Amino acid sequence: MKLARTLRLDISDENVYEQPAPSGEWAISGGFEFSNWTEADLKGKARQAFTNGWYSIESGGRASFVGVCNITEAELEQLRQTLAQTFVEFYGAPDIDAAYPVACEEIDQMRNMCEDFEENTLMMVSRTLTELGVEETYRSRAPQDASLEAFAVHGGYE
Repeated sequence: MKLARTLRLDISDENVYEQPAPSGEWAISGGFEFSNWTEADLKGKARQAFTNGWYSIESGGRASFVGVCNITEAELEQLRQTLAQTFVEFYGAPDIDAAYPVACEEIDQMRNMCEDFEENTLMMVSRTLTELGVEETYRSRAPQDASLEAFAVHGGYE
């Protein structure tokens, strides 16, 4: 089984996200966070999280890039529990029993997407707000095609 981990290719995530995800955390798209957003919500660092941020299950932070890697069933189950608890604590789910199937669905969507890629494939997400809601598109770079210059796009070391 495969899932994605957050990656830091440079320091830019520190500058563009309110809560940057540490490198190496398990990630999902996290589009659920924006389901009720309007254009008025798309300002500053929140806009960057909406536009290009993957969601880290462990910290709730955002990352610009994730890499596909293997995951064990035990790790997957822990992530399901963690995300379900997050839904209860921060997103208004009434209890774990109600949140758990939603957490499984979010993680399974990401897991199914990752299964199509070889390990170490870099992935990026882009979101737009449409009349029908949030639209997500995904891009990927195979390990042999990836170069740092292609991904370090958010800033410098100043």
